[in-house]
Amino acid sequence: MTRLHSHSPAATSRLGRKMGALLAAGDVLCLSGGLGAGKTCLCRGIGIGFGAQTQLTSPSYNLVHEHRRAKDETRLYHLDCYRLGNPQEAQSLGIDDILDGSGAVIIEWAERIEPFLPAERLWIDFDMRAESRRDLHCQAVGERPISLLADFLRALEK
Repeated sequence: MTRLHSHSPAATSRLGRKMGALLAAGDVLCLSGGLGAGKTCLCRGIGIGFGAQTQLTSPSYNLVHEHRRAKDETRLYHLDCYRLGNPQEAQSLGIDDILDGSGAVIIEWAERIEPFLPAERLWIDFDMRAESRRDLHCQAVGERPISLLADFLRALEK
């Protein structure tokens, strides 16, 4: 497990931009942590780094937002599972189609649909340490997620 630190929303967004630049179709990024932990802030940065044509916002009410990258039309799905009552409700979101590998996927409150998640994924758990400090615990499972995490850590060194 890798632990990163963020001391501000701007720093969390910068982390997201670095991650977003690396995402490819088939990548699954699972985010967990309490309300206000910074998940959506990270997602906004990911959208910028990914090159999404529209800004990522919280999909709490729509549950799923689909974004496209201008340079190659790769899709980025952004899900917020906070309002789901049980994991089976993920089926109504079309979770099987979203996770078919045709786009990159970010899932906030991913623990709520864990039975539907692929085994290979990068999980980031947000731990609120203080008003503006967050620890991000990253765990990669599978060849591509491990490679993605390693590339992300190298990008942070630049």
